[in-house]
Amino acid sequence: MTHDTYPTDEPAVVTCGLPYANGNLHIGHFRTYVGGDVYARALESLDQQTAFVCGSDMHGTPVAVDAKRNDEDPESLALGYYRDHKALFPQFNVEFDEYGHTRQQTNVDLTKQIVLTLEERGYIVEREIPVAYDPVADQSLPDRYVEGTCPYCGSKARGDECDEGCGRHLEPGEIEDPVSTITGNDAEYRERTHKFFRLSDLQDYLQAFIERVEGTDNAKHQPREWIFGELEDWCITRDIDWGIDYPGELPDGGDRLVLYVWVDAPVEYIATTKQYSERVGADTYDWESAWQDDGEIVHVIGRDIIQHHTVFWPALLHATDYNEPRAVLASGFMTLDGKGFSKSRGRAIWAQEYLDEGFHPDLLRYYLMTTGGFQQDVDFSWEKFSEKVNNDLVGTLGNFLYRSLLFAHRNFGGTPEADPSETVRTRIEDAIEAFETAVNEYTVREIGTTAVELARFGNEYIQTNEPWTLTDSDPERAAQVIRDCVQLAKAIAVLLEPVAPEKSQALWEQLNEDGSVHDQTVQAALDPPSREFDAPAELFEPLEDERVEQLNAKLDERIQEVSGEAAASSEASGDEPAEIEPLADERVSMGTFEAFDLRVGEIQSAEPIPESDHLAKLMVDIGHETRQIVAGIKQLHDVETLSGTRIVVVANLEPATLMGHESNGMLLAAGEQADLLTTIGDAPPGTRIH
Repeated sequence: MTHDTYPTDEPAVVTCGLPYANGNLHIGHFRTYVGGDVYARALESLDQQTAFVCGSDMHGTPVAVDAKRNDEDPESLALGYYRDHKALFPQFNVEFDEYGHTRQQTNVDLTKQIVLTLEERGYIVEREIPVAYDPVADQSLPDRYVEGTCPYCGSKARGDECDEGCGRHLEPGEIEDPVSTITGNDAEYRERTHKFFRLSDLQDYLQAFIERVEGTDNAKHQPREWIFGELEDWCITRDIDWGIDYPGELPDGGDRLVLYVWVDAPVEYIATTKQYSERVGADTYDWESAWQDDGEIVHVIGRDIIQHHTVFWPALLHATDYNEPRAVLASGFMTLDGKGFSKSRGRAIWAQEYLDEGFHPDLLRYYLMTTGGFQQDVDFSWEKFSEKVNNDLVGTLGNFLYRSLLFAHRNFGGTPEADPSETVRTRIEDAIEAFETAVNEYTVREIGTTAVELARFGNEYIQTNEPWTLTDSDPERAAQVIRDCVQLAKAIAVLLEPVAPEKSQALWEQLNEDGSVHDQTVQAALDPPSREFDAPAELFEPLEDERVEQLNAKLDERIQEVSGEAAASSEASGDEPAEIEPLADERVSMGTFEAFDLRVGEIQSAEPIPESDHLAKLMVDIGHETRQIVAGIKQLHDVETLSGTRIVVVANLEPATLMGHESNGMLLAAGEQADLLTTIGDAPPGTRIH
């Protein structure tokens, strides 16, 4: 890794977080896969040698749990989804140079080799730890086989991650009030000897690494609490049958242990690069130069796996003499009409469903990449999608290209015989510079909008100069203006390629250019256009309001259908509705209840905590004073708009520290969407709730 300005002389590897091979992909998943594809294409357009690789995550409890639920063999289940994912990505123009999976022998061998190297170098130790156990099922409960309470923030959590609260990685034995997801029974803890990676030995290295790693701000800031705090060693084995067997000697010659999925999953990045190199030849791409010398490693991931890629993974690479990541780009989350995607509630737009509706993949690619910054949360609705397509792609980009190229064809048979003006040449050079800056600053949104901004300039240019009024009065000037417009169109084709590769190729062909736009570097934007080309076709079609209404109706119908099926199933079984937790059996006394001091509070200010995926910091007036409260509502509310909101606060809780921020109270909220509890009337801040 060089930290030199791109392009560098070293090979680059761009990777995306591996999708679990246990379910279908919805459009929210494609933020990272499209993001990785856009960034890899952008690097290549700068003439940076690049391999874009990924693979399916076949191991771990998510796959094992679903296989058990479906009474299916885990390998068969995972291979089926691997094939589905591999076939789906190209349909969205996500073109991996190599797409593998973690069960392939290359990954198994590399993983075992890395773990044995850690052992040889003294980075592996054995420790006896409490492991959740289901006495009814008579089996251990690793990771998603167990749920309970996060010991750090008190939120509901699964065995290896506080996924609904503070987002922390949880080690075996940490989760409180454990419950088996197999039987629903209370779990118990039993002592078991496991293998640990001595992560704490590498704290100095990680503190230096996080200062030099490039990428998005969230990826650079979120892990700092772990790296600069009390860094714990990492348990890398699990009591489960599905995974890669631990390659070294087992504790006391005991039972089988498999490697934790987050050991072998990132090794797939190396393995898939190796497979790509073996397929095309080391002269074309050398995986060892990329991973063991000075290659530029760029990870494009979801925000929920930042710590894995900025703490565990670089430590493992450093300890075994592999190249560390140069950059980590972490996307924000995606919601649907302001609410989270939910398979159980039918709240999702599946990737295949999007294609089946007849929409072009490049439209979604553009929406995902240019709606907000890459690390910001993005909301999808058919209305917002329609607005983005109609305004940017139809009204700005498509309008400029069609009107200028049609005028050029009708009046000049193609490109007029004139030199481009200095004004337009400078504007294209500025666009190229902005594109190059965006690549080097990892601003995927700016990569995606460069071509549209150039088209916006083109619309202003042609409207100002009105070539249609010059064809008779000043034909030379008319030729000059249209020559400029055709040059702009060619530049747009080149700069549009990373975000809309199929549409850019269609434009390239309309311009009658040789070869493929995918093989061009950004400097081709300044090359003279072809002299002759045919009449253009419209690149984009508007999305009508009636179509949006149909799509919304179809989504609403599915949500109601899924909700109805869930309710019918619950009624038939005599259970409570699936979306409502059962009432607690244990009653509390009035004295216990009255011990809680519940007060009306008014939010004075609210802001997200940058280093956390879930937490926000609120200043709340509770009448007698203003308190700072930290709450896990960042993903569920536009926190910066909460000022003035009345809420209900537990005012007499012991202060707690979350992600380095003191929380002096707790707000009350209902359900998974954190519906904030408030009052109907105008009870002033500080009013006690009885």
